[in-house]
Amino acid sequence: MRCKKAVIWLFLLLLVFMMSGCWDTRDINHRVMPVVLGISKDSDQYKVFLQIPHPQQDVIQTKVVIGVGETINEVVDNISADMESSVDLLHVKVIVIDRHLAEEGVKDLISGIMRSRDVSSKALVAICNDDINQFFKSMEKNTSPGGTTLLDFFEKNAGWDPQIALTRVWEVYRSIHSYTRDVAIPMLRLGETTLVDHVGSAVIKNGRMVEEINANETLLYNAFNGESTQGKIEVLNEGSVLILGNTIEHTSEVQKEPFLYTKIKLDVMILETKGDPTEKMIEKGLEKLLTDRLNKMFSKLQKSEADILGLGQFFRKEIPRMDLKEWRSKYYQNLSTDFVVDVDIRNSGNLKNPG
Repeated sequence: MRCKKAVIWLFLLLLVFMMSGCWDTRDINHRVMPVVLGISKDSDQYKVFLQIPHPQQDVIQTKVVIGVGETINEVVDNISADMESSVDLLHVKVIVIDRHLAEEGVKDLISGIMRSRDVSSKALVAICNDDINQFFKSMEKNTSPGGTTLLDFFEKNAGWDPQIALTRVWEVYRSIHSYTRDVAIPMLRLGETTLVDHVGSAVIKNGRMVEEINANETLLYNAFNGESTQGKIEVLNEGSVLILGNTIEHTSEVQKEPFLYTKIKLDVMILETKGDPTEKMIEKGLEKLLTDRLNKMFSKLQKSEADILGLGQFFRKEIPRMDLKEWRSKYYQNLSTDFVVDVDIRNSGNLKNPG
């Protein structure tokens, strides 16, 4: 009899442990899931903007909820307390950071996001190059019925273009703690005839914005980071071409000073011509245009000691690990490069030559 009672009590105890695993589960109907998170800072107070989809009949409207606090978690907790549903940040797809905060530094912000894991480390990061209050007012007023306009801006199967950087939270966090790799974050502002305009990319070094590059330079940044440049149209004196594909190869060595040889190969199609240039003239014109652009961008990055191209990665085996912390201040400043752009016209356009 005692043995039977002991078994019953053991069974009940196991049930208690099994049931305790679901004590904080919330029904999906009692959760709100923001898709865009905006963050600015005034003195020691964070200002948080949450763009929340609000399903209506046949459409999805969005509303923007704003809160202020000393930490992001405090703001979200306060917003949850004032709403009829709990705020779940795990579905945030885009984080928009105010430019002033980016220039001040986002090390603590990004570290907090990675530490708490309330927001996915795969969320995309962008910088607002405008008044962030007006930016989110416009987002609430003009977002499409689908409710995902800003997300679609970065989607490769929607509005993304090769001159737009795609930088995620984990990449920013990695760059903060890396000796040899920095990142570029896309910068947005309110558009005159569109919801947003892409104005280039912010150069982030050790978690702080130190420089910026334009959209054309961001294309080269994407090429260095393995992103396809297919679909980008380049305009030159001889006409315009469409990039069909790209490959890149590097050769590095360290003798007295570090040296890097980089060759970028582009396959292009002719779209328009001015006058009657030969294919050779178009190839040489594009090669000179992109080589000059790349050299100019590298000089700017070298001056700011920001290695968003990740060139230091090619020297990690040749520079002692103890010296890698001096990559930006010492080796990067003395780095010599030879950038070569090789253009191959694969198609002269969708026209048939007269027979």
